[in-house]
Amino acid sequence: MPLQDVKSAADVAAAVGSGKPLVLYFWASWCEPCKHMDAVLGQLAADLPGLACLRVEAEVVDDVTLQYEVTTVPYFVFLKSGSVVDRLEGADPPALTAKATALARGGQPATTSAPAAAPAAAAAAAAPAAAAAPEEKAAVFGRISYLLSNWPVVLFMKGSGEAPRCGFSSKVVAALQKLGVAFKSVDILTDEAIRSGLKEYSNWPTYPQLYVKGELVGGCDIVLEMAGAGELEALLRDKLGPDFQAVAAAAVAAGSSAPAAGAAPAAAAPTAASAPASAGGSEDAGAVRERIKALLAGPKPVMLFMKGDPEQPRCGFSRKVVEALQSEAVEFGTFDILADEAVRQGLKEYSNWPTYPQLYVRGELLGGCDIVLEMKAAGELGSTIQEMLHRMDVA
Repeated sequence: MPLQDVKSAADVAAAVGSGKPLVLYFWASWCEPCKHMDAVLGQLAADLPGLACLRVEAEVVDDVTLQYEVTTVPYFVFLKSGSVVDRLEGADPPALTAKATALARGGQPATTSAPAAAPAAAAAAAAPAAAAAPEEKAAVFGRISYLLSNWPVVLFMKGSGEAPRCGFSSKVVAALQKLGVAFKSVDILTDEAIRSGLKEYSNWPTYPQLYVKGELVGGCDIVLEMAGAGELEALLRDKLGPDFQAVAAAAVAAGSSAPAAGAAPAAAAPTAASAPASAGGSEDAGAVRERIKALLAGPKPVMLFMKGDPEQPRCGFSRKVVEALQSEAVEFGTFDILADEAVRQGLKEYSNWPTYPQLYVRGELLGGCDIVLEMKAAGELGSTIQEMLHRMDVA
């Protein structure tokens, strides 16, 4: 049977009531790996008629996302007789195929990532995915070397030059654009092998990372400091020559394709922010932008735009960010974007960031749920916020 899109919790209840084993697939429109997993799950749904497969847009059907405690995408929840029997995080087609096949045939989902006895068509759909097998370190390093040798200026970042997906990456992009420097951007959010391998390759633990002529320049703080002192332009002239802008632009224009991958204390009570209510009818985009600026310039230097409030988050992603901030004893303000559609839509354009929640420090975007949780897991969240506060105080 075809994939079914969930519009509300009632759709999930109806599927559970059918008595069939069920796979809930949580996805987001901005997540590139979800596009491939759509094809894999779609083929499984066709091959396994005894299995119900439902697509849940994680940031739209908030109540279902919150009910199943989903905080990342792609994410799969396996249910039997209405009870959750297994979960799968990430784009792993072989594991999805194995678990779904076992569940459809009456057993518990398989715990191995091997696609044993999987339907042939679904296995074929899974074959192109990089997650099919871990990429060898030598191959990852080879891809990194290829990138660094083919483009004179390379930025490993979250997102792309056109659509950065963290505040740090956005700042480095802006510094390069101010100098008129074309560069090759590599989105580490869509390539886990590069994301993990480059940290070892460069012996540099964080992102973004800027390289010129194959040599690491540094991360956000170093690049911004060099740019402010005129040293970044001097470095580019030294490495690429006086026509560094033309040299970089020519390399990007040549556009050689890169090879694909082979396979805590209690926090102070947060304060909810309020903004002037918009007048009846459509609010002028300029007025919305000014309201956003006023919110970011408010009394709380750390500001979270979320769904709901800290006491009652209305999506799992917002709840996870609230918990991360509270665990670091960070005092923060919040704004419920569900209560103000103009701000909800306007902030996406203002920040060039398509999803919620969004965390800001003194008006600068730090990132969304995935970035905040990654920084928390690395022990960097509290220190990064404090560094941003101090840097902006000094500035």
